[in-house]
Amino acid sequence: MSLTVDIRRDLGGFDLHTTFDAPEGVTVLFGRSGSGKTSVVKSIAGLLTPQQGRIALDGRVLFDTAARIDVPVHKRRLGYVFQDSRLFPHLTVRDNLCYAARVSGRGSRDPKEVAALLGISHLLDRRTHALSGGEAQRVAIGRALLSEPDMLLMDEPLASLDGPRKAEILPYLETLRRETGLSILYVTHNMAEVARLATHIVLIDEGRVVRSGAPDEVLTDPDMVRMLGIRDAGAVLSATVAAHHPDGLSALSISAGQLLLPAVEAPVGAKLRVRILAQDVILARTRPEDLSALNILPVRVLAVRRGEGPGVVVQLQAGQDRLLARITRRSADRLDIVDGAECYAVMKSVAVSQTDIAVGLQTGL
Repeated sequence: MSLTVDIRRDLGGFDLHTTFDAPEGVTVLFGRSGSGKTSVVKSIAGLLTPQQGRIALDGRVLFDTAARIDVPVHKRRLGYVFQDSRLFPHLTVRDNLCYAARVSGRGSRDPKEVAALLGISHLLDRRTHALSGGEAQRVAIGRALLSEPDMLLMDEPLASLDGPRKAEILPYLETLRRETGLSILYVTHNMAEVARLATHIVLIDEGRVVRSGAPDEVLTDPDMVRMLGIRDAGAVLSATVAAHHPDGLSALSISAGQLLLPAVEAPVGAKLRVRILAQDVILARTRPEDLSALNILPVRVLAVRRGEGPGVVVQLQAGQDRLLARITRRSADRLDIVDGAECYAVMKSVAVSQTDIAVGLQTGL
């Protein structure tokens, strides 16, 4: 399912005037807190009424001021997962899961299958007050799925969870997209979630879209680094597991060669996406020798962006992929890092954590 949004509303502090297309897959709406993300997703769901504009899902018009169309919330066929789970405490997990299906009247999906998909089969008879935050959010996702929506709206569903709980639930979100094929509009200001989940990205700032496109294009755009966050900026590469070595390293094939990373929990041949932070990439003009870093890729400089401070962001072509490197101005000058320069990108294996690797998803989906 594809979504088209063109809406306008005065939010007091700024004017929300947002236009974008969300193609089939996982579209991540990314921006800082207060940028208008939640207002956009509430408008799509019908919980907030734009002053003007149009919203359509696969050609089915949900809202259009010119045509005087405003489809009621319960008829929009959208699943909504909030920041907090909003479960009914007096009901069991099973009853919570089935609630939306009863209300929508479209409950043909088996609750047991959804529970198995989200790893909550053992919780079906439990009351929701006894659940952890991650378990509660999985129940909320399952409840939305069982209403059989045409699209799932997820408004910062991991924002209230701590690091371990986020790490627990992210693989289930990857499985959800892979197994159901359901299109998702995912709202977040967390770059790690963007890198793990997005097949399309929409960047929003003060109510307006400033950039949209595929992850490999948007995340490696040096002009977007400040909006993405200097420390969080980096590339997402498509990779295939080539081998697992007895010393605990996995070899991944990428378009520019090979990456060696700490053991990846995926079989040989599995498709992955790997996040490489700009701050973890070192540049050299000649191929370095006798380094502890195991990953050395030949690259070509595409663009150099100098900020007001001592830092420089360098966009690199690595095979068919693009990387970002963040180095000092002094290093860029000393190495003569300019557009078109041939050099080598050096990355430590241990710089990439397991949370920066998504199994079964690639950048071009």
